[in-house]
Amino acid sequence: MTRPPTAAQRRVIDAADPVTGRLRGTEAQLAALVKRELAFRHPRPPHDHFLTPAGHRIRESEPEIAEPATAAEASATSNSTATAGVFAARIGGEEKTGVAPAARTREVHSAWQGLLELRRMTNPDGSVERPCGWERSHLVQAAALALEAAGHRPAGRDAEGYRVRVTPQPEAVAVRDPDGEALRACAGTLERAGWQVSEHKEPRTGASYLLASPRRT
Repeated sequence: MTRPPTAAQRRVIDAADPVTGRLRGTEAQLAALVKRELAFRHPRPPHDHFLTPAGHRIRESEPEIAEPATAAEASATSNSTATAGVFAARIGGEEKTGVAPAARTREVHSAWQGLLELRRMTNPDGSVERPCGWERSHLVQAAALALEAAGHRPAGRDAEGYRVRVTPQPEAVAVRDPDGEALRACAGTLERAGWQVSEHKEPRTGASYLLASPRRT
């Protein structure tokens, strides 16, 4: 039977970014998770650590009774997770993140690289050209991350830009942007990111919008 993570390790896992599985912790904590194949170190700078599929399963499961953590380990976990921010791709229409543009760009780039690595690890053929299971279960966040990572501008409270929203259709999101050229650019980005995209018109207003679904093949 696989030994469950310690209480301190579980806190690091539970504090992982909900979108990408990016981890924050001490080098010793992260190395221990890598050794147990619950995390991996990204090969590209800044060499962030991310949950593996096994790590994601641990986070989604009910905590098991595990061996107690040492006082030093618990203290280090508290210090490292207390300031850890939670990344969320901008779906459009929300308040500004409050993060400096350069820092936001780095966060988005790191999140996208982490998602590509998750594709490589979880798609049966190791493809990074096709969305993975996580994206199909987090459609809005996945599509928004692809758009933001490609440099598209999300809508603000008082600014135009893309908006990604759920739809009644299974495995499909709607993408809207009042700028027709920008909307077509969004379509191209999603297609390159492995999504099937079609353009439609609102029956009442005639405004164009996209329906996007993650490809399976």
